Amino acid sequence: MIATGFHIELLGGQERSAFCSGVDVLDRYFREQVTQDIRRRVSNCFVLLDPENKIAGYYTFAAASIPLLDLPDSLARRLPRYPSLPAGLIGRLAIDSRYQRQGWGALLVVDAVARALRAEPAIYALIVDAKDDQAIAFYRRLGFHRLASQAKRLFIPVSEMAKRISG
Repeated sequence: MIATGFHIELLGGQERSAFCSGVDVLDRYFREQVTQDIRRRVSNCFVLLDPENKIAGYYTFAAASIPLLDLPDSLARRLPRYPSLPAGLIGRLAIDSRYQRQGWGALLVVDAVARALRAEPAIYALIVDAKDDQAIAFYRRLGFHRLASQAKRLFIPVSEMAKRISG
């Protein structure tokens, strides 16, 4: 449940210049490039707005795929033998420094799961590209698993995350 007055919506005309997560590459992307990616239909961007409609966080979400060979055998043997499986990619996720360590990042991941569950095309899993060990630890705490071929790319089956949310 989102705290009173907070809500998540598609990035629109909100003021982005004051957003500061403390990670320059994420802040610069959000200020300078995200609208180009949206316009080109490379990804969408969803923003968490505080009660004053200031941006408290954001994530980008795009279509992707996971090679079947990258999944652990325990999962892969129960799946069809397609070369890859459909996924949703959380490409970037950042929380403004005023709101860090309050659970907002996890809430944005839950929002991505909800969008994946509502998507008309099937999405087997969410994948993320973690920028560093701290980000890897964050996603591991949420139940994400590493992909075999890429140390900083993690995934979680949407059905697994849905069970965690509802259970």
